[in-house]
Amino acid sequence: MSLATVFSRAQTGMEAPLVTVEVDLSNGLPGLSIVGLPEAAVKESKDRVRAALLNSGFEFPSRRITVNLAPADLPKEGGRFDLPIALGILAASRQLPKDALAIHEFIGELSLSGEFRAVHGVLPAAVASNKQQRSIVVPLDNASEALLAKQTTVFATKNLLELCAHISGQELISPFANNIKTKQRTGSLDLRDVRGQQRAKRALEVAAAGFHNLLMVGSPGSGKTMLASRLPGILPALTEEAIESATLYSISHGGFTHEQWGLLPFRAPHHTASGAALVGGGSYPMPGEISLAHHGVLFLDELTEFDRHVLEVLREPLETGNIAISRAARQVQFPARFQLVAAMNPCPQGCDIDVNGNCACTPEQIRRYRGRISVPLLDRIDIHIDVPRVAKKQLRQKTSANGESSADVQKRVCDARDIQLQRQQKPNAYMSNKEIEKYCVLGEESEKLMDKAFEKLGLSARGYHRTLKLARTIADLENSEMIQTNHLSEAIGYRQYDRLLNK
Repeated sequence: MSLATVFSRAQTGMEAPLVTVEVDLSNGLPGLSIVGLPEAAVKESKDRVRAALLNSGFEFPSRRITVNLAPADLPKEGGRFDLPIALGILAASRQLPKDALAIHEFIGELSLSGEFRAVHGVLPAAVASNKQQRSIVVPLDNASEALLAKQTTVFATKNLLELCAHISGQELISPFANNIKTKQRTGSLDLRDVRGQQRAKRALEVAAAGFHNLLMVGSPGSGKTMLASRLPGILPALTEEAIESATLYSISHGGFTHEQWGLLPFRAPHHTASGAALVGGGSYPMPGEISLAHHGVLFLDELTEFDRHVLEVLREPLETGNIAISRAARQVQFPARFQLVAAMNPCPQGCDIDVNGNCACTPEQIRRYRGRISVPLLDRIDIHIDVPRVAKKQLRQKTSANGESSADVQKRVCDARDIQLQRQQKPNAYMSNKEIEKYCVLGEESEKLMDKAFEKLGLSARGYHRTLKLARTIADLENSEMIQTNHLSEAIGYRQYDRLLNK
């Protein structure tokens, strides 16, 4: 019987569904046909496979070859099926033992010489193969990525000859050993490098402690971008979330690199980015910037220069923590629980908040400029702060005399985050309304203060709840069981732009 079966994996969102590659040799005119909903790159694999087999010294059968990629209704894309197709042909033509293929799953693209080329999406495939108690065979360049899936047995080779020698038992290959060590961002981006801006540094600490969204409004050159780039250095390090973050990079077009393992994502797309670039998309949906920033920071510099329709696509993911991308043939969901940090100028000229700025913008120009940000989006940003220009005296200060280092601030942030995880198993920014009622109880004086702020700032219900969550974070930073009036006052002070942008 000239029939062989090889196991592989497709990619659909963050999932890696099983694909059974069935190869049949029959009498008839020589030819190779691939069925099972293959896209263009998969159809082209017949030419790559034929050349790779011949150049590796194998015989290419002069028979009718039919390759079925099951299930038939699952779209198949990319060059990841080159290797299983080639092995199926060799097994069906009795050049390889069929039984030895059943304990492995195979993913890899072939060059014409028979060398293996890396593919994207290996990590979710490795996780799925381990659940089926099968080892996975990948190109050598993908081996370290595949081994990030715990308890998965990974075999990696450079070319088709080495792999076939292993499968036939002639020269066995040892399972790949991982040499990746968890890395953290170095201290080169230290909060101490920022001159002055004590209030902005405090807001950054509060945002990091509760995973709150942050908007910085200030003059050009006041340090907004510098502050934002220091945020990952004070956030808690990734733990179990690292594998999910690595999976998102693995399935993206950019791919996963070893240097990214264990690092907090920090994404800073240009203001010309489209809505699809932010949320993801494509005929075969790929994660966008908001998903690549999952468990990390999405920094939008020059916020008012983004197209307003592009910014509006952020509203649902900011609330739900995921994004559903729908296409005619499929729907894919990606996680998108990111921390939004945005920066903007206060007016077209950029000097409205500075006393000696000599701003020539009219009130109408300022209103139109700030109106580029919709109130619903602003309502989802917990902290709004002014970042004025720094005085010359502060610029001349030595770094050692310029406040705390990122390591000092990170310790307080981690302590506050631990309190939140022990209390409600999540950062304060993601508390539900029931949890707010339970953990954000106000005293009598605080209730009166909150009532005044609600009326004066014109807070929505969402703004009201976010202010309470912000106050809870400030209390956690001081290890206070109750929200005190000073905690609530500071939280209200971070919501000043509600009133200004509602004008």
